[in-house]
Amino acid sequence: MSDLEAFRFISRLRRLDHPRDCQRLFHDAIGRYGFDTFAMGELDLVDRGRSAFHIIDWPEDWRRFYVASGLIHHDPILDEISVRREPFTWSDLRRDRKFSKAGTQALKAIAAAGWTEGFVVPLRQSSKRIALVSLVGHRLCRDEAERAFLTIISLCLHSHVRTLLSRRGFALAPAGLTRRELACVKLVASGLSDGEIAAELGIARSTAHEYIENAKRRLNVRSRPHLAAIITALGMVDV
Repeated sequence: MSDLEAFRFISRLRRLDHPRDCQRLFHDAIGRYGFDTFAMGELDLVDRGRSAFHIIDWPEDWRRFYVASGLIHHDPILDEISVRREPFTWSDLRRDRKFSKAGTQALKAIAAAGWTEGFVVPLRQSSKRIALVSLVGHRLCRDEAERAFLTIISLCLHSHVRTLLSRRGFALAPAGLTRRELACVKLVASGLSDGEIAAELGIARSTAHEYIENAKRRLNVRSRPHLAAIITALGMVDV
């Protein structure tokens, strides 16, 4: 890898306007270094139910298993990014004996899918939210230049894709919010009333109110200002 390779990646990335295209570009870039797939998103340290995925490149069967099994609540990688500031590999965690019993079991499930190594780039958004890009594959990542390259393109991927969220949405929305619920809470964050939201979306006022109350319940918030703060922190509103 080289500075020129990173520059070429960033130049191509900046021209893309949809997360799917960014996903393909990043998938191809990491494939040359022994990584088969990846995911990126943000972890809410207060309530993991509010965590969201921006891109999920995983095979569909693994994606379904991860969501249905509730693995997000004991994923060892998510446990570690709350305390680690620098990029790390799964081998780093094994060496430091940082895996809990549940985490070890989770890694066995991941290994059953054919992935034995990972590289994780955490990006602290605030004291309550941490973003990450998590690569998985079958090859050790020990070379410092390789780590640096993967870190740079991961940071650039996250930065660029996050600018697309307000228009393109999530690969997996927080708390299982539906498309309509997301549309409503985005307008709540913009300061609109139930009546104004209903008019904007062409739905009944009572329906808009129901969507908003559902979203508040799913996200475990009690007030509209808190709901607006959460959805803004997720990058769904241009500020």
